[in-house]
Amino acid sequence: MSAPAPAPDLRPPRPEHSRRALFAGSVGNFIEWYEFGVYGYFATVIAARFFTPEGGGEAEALVKTYASFALAFFFRPVGAAVFGRLGDRIGRRPVLILVIALMTGATTLIGVLPTYDTVGALAPWLLTLLRVVQGLSAGGEFGGAVSVMTEFAPPGRRGLYGSWQSFTVALGLLAGAGTAALLATLLTEVQLADWGWRLPFLLTLPLGLGALWLRLRLEETPAFARVSVAQSPPTREVARAVAIGAGRIMGWAAAGYTFLVVLPSYLQSTLHASFQQALLATVLANLGFAATIVPAGWFSDRVGRRPVMLAGAVLVVFLAVPLLNLLQDAGSSNAVKGVAVFGAGAVVGLMAGPGPAMLAELFPTSSRYTGLGLAYALSNAVFSGCAGLIITETVKRTGNVDIPAYYAATVCAVSVLALAASPRSTKPVTGKAG
Repeated sequence: MSAPAPAPDLRPPRPEHSRRALFAGSVGNFIEWYEFGVYGYFATVIAARFFTPEGGGEAEALVKTYASFALAFFFRPVGAAVFGRLGDRIGRRPVLILVIALMTGATTLIGVLPTYDTVGALAPWLLTLLRVVQGLSAGGEFGGAVSVMTEFAPPGRRGLYGSWQSFTVALGLLAGAGTAALLATLLTEVQLADWGWRLPFLLTLPLGLGALWLRLRLEETPAFARVSVAQSPPTREVARAVAIGAGRIMGWAAAGYTFLVVLPSYLQSTLHASFQQALLATVLANLGFAATIVPAGWFSDRVGRRPVMLAGAVLVVFLAVPLLNLLQDAGSSNAVKGVAVFGAGAVVGLMAGPGPAMLAELFPTSSRYTGLGLAYALSNAVFSGCAGLIITETVKRTGNVDIPAYYAATVCAVSVLALAASPRSTKPVTGKAG
């Protein structure tokens, strides 16, 4: 007669393990969004160096740059499926180590790529290939990072711990904007266009090595250690939960990229702001974003995820157009415009704070890495990755400078419906929750 199996260890994670998971999980998000922010902030420079053949126009080059941007996002669901499946089978730790290595390598290589003037039409293809690798690794990053943070979170603090994923997104975008602003101040426009744009990408190498060191010291989550793959819920139930999750966060995805990443290029190409002015506006928007994320996550542990996220989505619906009109108004003071972009970022933070925990709670441990990663990746592929392409091309074709506001408000309106239709407390799909 075989001995009975030992009872699973249901004790809460030790505080030092929770803190280590918080840092190791969030550092990858910081690097990922630092790079994606840098790419967005230098979109006009990259367009000129990689996508402007002889005789090509600036608007055409910018659209192609955002097409490459969008392509990376469409590979995120592939990465979420592949790496998520691995993470749910072999563990969160080894997969997170792999994806940070891939992300760091691809981003660093962008900093040494030859431009169109050097290798001709091969240049945009090489850039796009590296963007694909970034998309795959980024797709595997979110699900694992949020799984680690929420599975190591103390009882009743998933919202707070999960919000750090979004907070490090804000820090990454701010670091990218700060780096770009510093270079724009220290270098001439010629130097910036010639070689200065490479420096932010090369900076990823030491950041990535630091992140790799943190993840090598990370332990496997207690929830994963006590769950069998055999406990995975049916694929149909996971797919349903993925669709629900994607619908709830689509407003976060669209408004976040519109106000936090696309804004600099829009201000330059449409409102004819200088590079420095556009970056300053972006820094203020990201400061607003950062200011509300963690409080929103903390508050969602007390009142629920839905009311906090609903508040953010509803505010975008009603405020997007007035906020953009303030930026367009030549008579508005710089102080008023600064408050407007800060407020735009703050509203997005209300959705981003509770969002990771809300997604994590939709899935049991055995399918969490895959499920929440796919929900996030699909929503971002459609509503973030395409934001720059849709906005730039639509403004170019229609001449309507309010397009960014209409885009963010429309998607948030759909997200309001998805959130309003959801139950107050979310239960995971069938399977052992952790």
